[in-house]
Amino acid sequence: METFADGFGRRFRYLRVSVTEVCNFRCVYCLPNGYQKSGPRSFMTPLEIERLGRVFSARGVRKFRLTGGEPTVRRDLAEIIGRLSDLSNVDKVALTTNGWNLARNIATWADAGLTHLNVSVDSLEPAVFAKITGHDRLAAVLEGVDRALTLGLAGVKLNAVLQRDSVGTGFDRFAEYVRERPVAVRFIELMRTGDNAGFFQDQHVPGERLVTWLTARGWTPKARAGDDGPAIEYVHPDHRGRLGLIAPYAPGFCDGCNRLRVTAAGKLRLCLFGQDGVDLRDLLQNGDSAALEARIESALALKPRGHRLAEDRFGDTRNLAQLGG
Repeated sequence: METFADGFGRRFRYLRVSVTEVCNFRCVYCLPNGYQKSGPRSFMTPLEIERLGRVFSARGVRKFRLTGGEPTVRRDLAEIIGRLSDLSNVDKVALTTNGWNLARNIATWADAGLTHLNVSVDSLEPAVFAKITGHDRLAAVLEGVDRALTLGLAGVKLNAVLQRDSVGTGFDRFAEYVRERPVAVRFIELMRTGDNAGFFQDQHVPGERLVTWLTARGWTPKARAGDDGPAIEYVHPDHRGRLGLIAPYAPGFCDGCNRLRVTAAGKLRLCLFGQDGVDLRDLLQNGDSAALEARIESALALKPRGHRLAEDRFGDTRNLAQLGG
């Protein structure tokens, strides 16, 4: 069968699957007051995630990324990884985590089939990291990253949200960090959501600031793979690792969109900054693969050409933990 496609001819080979909305960090740009349970929780089971993955992998998705919230709060995370990695034609099973339990559990996840790892590290300065996340755990998180590098994962990356209070000498610190480590550090433009209006106004830094810094120091853009996310990565002959930028406010950002999202509650999100979503949960629970495939196919006809963040329109996205980023 052909790869899932939308009305603009974009084909989707990458699915982000949120497994929980719960997070144990209190990042200032997302959940400054911590996770607040607002009602009964019912997140997809490992079997439902496997059924979801089976339909998408049959239609050309080769890469799955598990997100949250913080996906590692789920005790069955290794089982979820294993179920997806066992699907035919799946090349990559990735995880995005804040690194809380990384050093302790990364070997288990790798044994289950994890191939790629992204760790959120917004600053390499301990005091700034603690201020941003609400936890003084930078050393433990970086220990987990180093542990991951010894296991031979196909890719290890760090994510850092660009913020006015943390950029400072941050670019220099991260550049030094990747001098001898084969790690990609991607800086992500702070995005406006329903809950962060004041913070966004005070802290947003345009991605061009990083591009100017990189260009002035001899970093050059790296060629992209077909299932890469939206980051543009830069390389330098004196550094084993890479630095990159995810710039959702840049013109044409959505033109090459190759990914879809499913929330922890089983809703297909056609855009991170859209409205509501298409509920797949009933079909995931009863295992009707044909009906699930048909519902996804029908929904993709409604996918918009792009988000409207530049117009300060962010849909019903209260925070990124709600949908998995």
